[in-house]
Amino acid sequence: MKGFVLDENVPARLTFEISLPVISSSHALRRGAGDGDLWAFAREKELVIITKDADFSDRILVSTPPPWIVHLRFGNLRRRNYQGFLAHAWPRIEALLPEHKMIAVYLNRIEAIR
Repeated sequence: MKGFVLDENVPARLTFEISLPVISSSHALRRGAGDGDLWAFAREKELVIITKDADFSDRILVSTPPPWIVHLRFGNLRRRNYQGFLAHAWPRIEALLPEHKMIAVYLNRIEAIR
């Protein structure tokens, strides 16, 4: 695991510290790139995809080896609440990676899948 890539459905700016580099998919991939392009990019570069898109959670079950996925499974929050929630949860999320291929993050819990 060498860093994180933010899917287009995740705000591109994080206001808290993350231990590895973070890039936005809009900066890493060509305009109009799809989920498959992001998947291939993350796998090739050994990046963790941070997404709200359930398609990645479904795809991880049938793809070997998959990239790591952090699936944010909570609704829209105001920016301040979103940043505060993730800042609080992030140490736990990072502790679960890279031994788990997917981390599902809910407002009331974090689930890790090997």
